[in-house]
Amino acid sequence: MKLDKIDVRILSELQKNGRITNVELADLVHLSPSPCLMRVKKLQSEGYITGYSAQIDIGKLGQSLTVFTEVTLRNHRQSDFARFITAVEKLDAVIECHLVSGGYDYLVKFMTGGISEYQAIIERLIEMEIGIDKYFSFVILKSPIVKSHLPLASFATDD
Repeated sequence: MKLDKIDVRILSELQKNGRITNVELADLVHLSPSPCLMRVKKLQSEGYITGYSAQIDIGKLGQSLTVFTEVTLRNHRQSDFARFITAVEKLDAVIECHLVSGGYDYLVKFMTGGISEYQAIIERLIEMEIGIDKYFSFVILKSPIVKSHLPLASFATDD
């Protein structure tokens, strides 16, 4: 399915406000409600929309710590990568994990209640012997820019 500009506008509006009514959405994308709803259902069935969620202000819940960790594996066989992923995907504190090119293998984003919790998680990962050769931690002091929406405008076709 190729997306046209209206589809991309629908996705853009929904990622800003997933609770918007169909009538409000239709008005924003210049469609009548029935065709708008049909497009949303098609975007869902085609897998472009994978779910809806609430954005949480973690600071209101209490103290938190965000850490980006560069992880280098000892070996680079497919089984080594799979073993690492299997272990970290089970950790609630891991909120992102990216296989990257460059000087290390993975960039992992952790969110914990504090530095001691983060250190306990890292020590547990090392003890599991899942192939970690070395890691470097970057504690986030402040996040002046965090966007909750993706830049979708360049994905529309002119059809």
